[in-house]
Amino acid sequence: MLKWALIFLVISLVTGFLGFSGVSAATATIARILFAIAIIIFLIFVVLAFMAGSAIV
Repeated sequence: MLKWALIFLVISLVTGFLGFSGVSAATATIARILFAIAIIIFLIFVVLAFMAGSAIV
């Protein structure tokens, strides 16, 4: 997921540099959404890991 967010970020930067502001804004929004989803999934897994660790002890 983070890989795709990074890819869309690079596409956004390149298209912004070339002057395609509409495409740049769209890909930046997609990258931001993918990054947010990745962070949420990461936090869920961290909470699950702590819960599993406390269940074992």
